[in-house]
Amino acid sequence: MTLRSSRPAPQPGGSSPPPAIPRAPALPRGQGTVLVTGACGRLGKRVIRIQHRERRVIGVDRRPFPDKPKDVVHEQVDIRRKKLKDLFRAEPIEAVVHLGVMHNPRASQAEHHSWNVAGFQKLLEYVAHFQVPKLVVLSSANVYGPQPDNAQFLNEDAPLLGGARFGEIRDLIEVDMLAQGFFWKHPETETVILRPVHIVGAVRNAASNFLRLPTIPTLMGFDPMVQVIHDTDVVRAIGRALVPGVRGIYNVAGPEPLPLSHIVKILDKPSLPIPYTFGKAVLKRLWSFRLTTFPAPELDHIRYVCMVDDTRAREELGYAPASSIEDTIKSVVSESW
Repeated sequence: MTLRSSRPAPQPGGSSPPPAIPRAPALPRGQGTVLVTGACGRLGKRVIRIQHRERRVIGVDRRPFPDKPKDVVHEQVDIRRKKLKDLFRAEPIEAVVHLGVMHNPRASQAEHHSWNVAGFQKLLEYVAHFQVPKLVVLSSANVYGPQPDNAQFLNEDAPLLGGARFGEIRDLIEVDMLAQGFFWKHPETETVILRPVHIVGAVRNAASNFLRLPTIPTLMGFDPMVQVIHDTDVVRAIGRALVPGVRGIYNVAGPEPLPLSHIVKILDKPSLPIPYTFGKAVLKRLWSFRLTTFPAPELDHIRYVCMVDDTRAREELGYAPASSIEDTIKSVVSESW
């Protein structure tokens, strides 16, 4: 594929866009300022606490960050607002780590799109305009989607079908595809897209919340292989992605996959097998009365396989999970937020 020139195209009428603001002299690659969106989430805080030991870090989040390290700058900014541009203008940014994706299934489609897609488009605009050398985007292996005809292991070239049944994933797929487009349009920026499998640990997401249930529902006739990854291993993968010279799309997996039934046994919890049609009907009813955080389409994750091949991350990033499969699974109940 031919890469496009990074020079701005002339605008209609012959006028040209304003030139990019000149960057101040930067530190050697790998030592400059990192800007982290979604700084107040579990992953954001962990990334910041690792990165600030070696470089200046700016955390961006609408939420407060009262327990931030003293040398970390926290900007309580909505990434859709102009104030974000002021942060790029104020000092040279060497890398942007984008973790600020909304994962709220109860938010409206318009709100999801405004925050996830429009906000990310603004961020990409600033990364290009201010010539940021590195962009790391945290996507998800869920963009592939659990499907009855999935290959055993999906590589990075597999189609992104996760939005076929679950609308929330459509925005994440659009973010992923915007990042891919940016990769080709702006080769001067090293763009890295990470697609981790189900993240578990002291995080409040669907996978961890599901495994925290006192009795874990399963579907009769289905026992899919499942991949999980400890949140600390995701943070390590992000660190690898920040190394100068790294660019591309990477599936990121944890330890060896296990059948869902084995994961339940490791947690020493009872399971409740139910028919799929019954479970779907019950979840729809509970969801309508706001009695569950799991929308019915989530059942596909305990029905079909969606596993990824992480060979590229292991070979090119030098990434390998540090947590064992037992420690990874038990972290959902042994670690606190």
